[in-house]
Formats: sequence, structure tokens, C-alpha cells
Amino acid sequence: MNPDPVDQARRLARDRFPDALAVLLAGSTAAGRATAGSDLDIAVLVADGGETGRETIRFEGRVVELFIHTRAGLAELFAADAASRRAVLQSMYASGLVLVDTDGAAGCARALAEADLRQGPPALEPQAVETKRYGLTDALDDLADTGDRIERLAVAGFVLNAAAELLCDHHRAWTGSGKWLPRRLLAADAVRGAALLEGHLGLCESGDPALLIDATAAILDLVGGPLREGYRRTWRGVIESLAGTAGR
Repeated sequence: MNPDPVDQARRLARDRFPDALAVLLAGSTAAGRATAGSDLDIAVLVADGGETGRETIRFEGRVVELFIHTRAGLAELFAADAASRRAVLQSMYASGLVLVDTDGAAGCARALAEADLRQGPPALEPQAVETKRYGLTDALDDLADTGDRIERLAVAGFVLNAAAELLCDHHRAWTGSGKWLPRRLLAADAVRGAALLEGHLGLCESGDPALLIDATAAILDLVGGPLREGYRRTWRGVIESLAGTAGR
């Protein structure tokens, strides 16, 4: 019988972080979706003077991802996660299972995380939206034009991510990567998000890009439509890459 992952997390917190201000178990384990191979995502708030960082260990045979921070470090990480428009750590503190709470430290951190999540991510600058529209329009042209199955799959991955980012920004909703992309996408817009995901799945299964092109075109229409001729950018400072626009 596999050991209970919540009990494992409690033992790890007791053994490795006896002086922690707060310890929270997040991820699939906290949500009750853990499998035998699931890792443990654990956020640890330590006293000032400690170190802020991330570490991966193995505890009692299970992989553990540790997110360790002081109060100042937590504030900095919250700000960075908000700027990235993903709010990973905020989600951990808002929904995690509290294992340790010294003098209400976990509750205070959770309140800050929930406030960030309610506020939503910062909106993309209009120029950034325009550039993303241009890159996505070009990628849709590639998707329709290429007859190479490998190229089509590669372009489809770009289209999925770029369209998801524009859709989430339109709704001022948090975005994500990996398995969090479809979760955040459906939370932002259940109808258009599902159409985008089904279009991508359909292309991967059949090679037909039609549904993905239609779903992406609907998202582009929300944010100003396709953009080709008329796009102009004068480079100042850091040059922003336009994936999918070179070599067509």
C-alpha cells in the first residue's frame, strides 16, 4: 500500500522545517487528484533571515517540489508571478492545504494571494497585443499553407499558446503553461477556450487544421482581427521576437 501523500507532507514539514511560519501542500495532492506517481508541491514560509529558493528532493520515495521563501521573498515572488500573468504561487497559497500555521502566517499569506487572484493579471500593452496579432495571423497562414505534417504540428503548438494568451488577456484572466494552459483557458472562456482546444486536438489526431483555424480566427476577431499589411514597428531597446514570421 502506498503511503498517504498528505501524511508524507506532514512528516516532511515536521522533520525538515520545524521552525517554519507556514507550510502548505498544493497541487493535485491538495485537490484530491493525486496518483501514486504524483509529486508533492509544498510552499514553505520561513522567518526573515532565511533563504528564498526552490528545491527538488525525494522524500520517502516521492518527488517533492519545495518553494521556500521569507515574507519579503514571498512578496517579490507574488509580484513576479503577477507580472508573468500566471500567478502560480498565488494559486498555491489560495488553494493549498495548510499543514503549519504559526501565529496566522498562512492565513495572512493566503489573503494576499487571494487579493492578487481577484485583481487579475495586468493587461497587455496595446502594442504588445498588436504584435501578437501579427505573429498569430502569420502563423495561421503557415498553418493553412504547409503540407508538411511535422511543420503543421509545430505551428499548431505556437497557435494554441498565442491564441490562448490573447484570449486570456481579453478577459483579464490568468494564463498558464503545460497542463495549466487548458485549465486556465477554460476558466477564462469556456466556449472559445474549448473550441481552441478541440481544434488543436483535431489537428493532432487528423492533421486537418480547419477547426483550429476557425477557433483562432474567432479569438483574433475579439482583439482587433487579423493583422498583416499595415503592421509597423520601430525597434527601441530590446527587440521582441516574432515567432512564426521569418522565412515564409
